[in-house]
Amino acid sequence: MSEHMVRKQIYLPRRQNLTLKRLAKQRGISEAEVIRQALEREAALPIPDVHDSRKALDKIFAYAESLRKRPEFMRGKPYKFNRDELYEERENRWVS
Repeated sequence: MSEHMVRKQIYLPRRQNLTLKRLAKQRGISEAEVIRQALEREAALPIPDVHDSRKALDKIFAYAESLRKRPEFMRGKPYKFNRDELYEERENRWVS
């Protein structure tokens, strides 16, 4: 190969190590070449789509919306975020 090679160190379970050695010997190539060929085959496979990802997201939004309508969450007025009060409360934790 005239292409510049980059050294990689990997860890394999014993079973895979034995398989790698067997394949290299059977094919008459180096263990590194077996790995390179496997990587090329893997790279040529199509990337699977995440099925129903939009459907899953819609279910999450529907569930979140249903929580807003539950009676135990409808008591009183909604919490109003006040950044200054929050910072003051946090600063007071460290000063005390």
